[in-house]
Amino acid sequence: MEAEARAYLKYARISPRKVSIVLDLIRNKPVDVAMAILKNTPKAACEYLEKLLKSAMANAENNHNMDVSRLYVAECFVCPGPILKRIRPRAQGRAFRIEKRTSHVTLVLKEKE
Repeated sequence: MEAEARAYLKYARISPRKVSIVLDLIRNKPVDVAMAILKNTPKAACEYLEKLLKSAMANAENNHNMDVSRLYVAECFVCPGPILKRIRPRAQGRAFRIEKRTSHVTLVLKEKE
């Protein structure tokens, strides 16, 4: 079985839709290229994903004895987490719901052959 290093980010207070846009940029890229993309992309999700990528790289190096220079982003996906429901007062006593969405992000790194 091929070795892989995983890292999870759960309950991130950012919409899964916003995260998936950035994940599409780094999928199947080498980790150094992925890190450069995350550092230079002006999206809110980049901050979360940069930290997650560093964690996955550390897992690969320390737990699985993988060579960091040969790693690439094999899998990355986001699932919706629980939604925080809030109320916004509106005209004539009405209340509108605000949904504060959360995300569960998974990042899988593998070594190139």
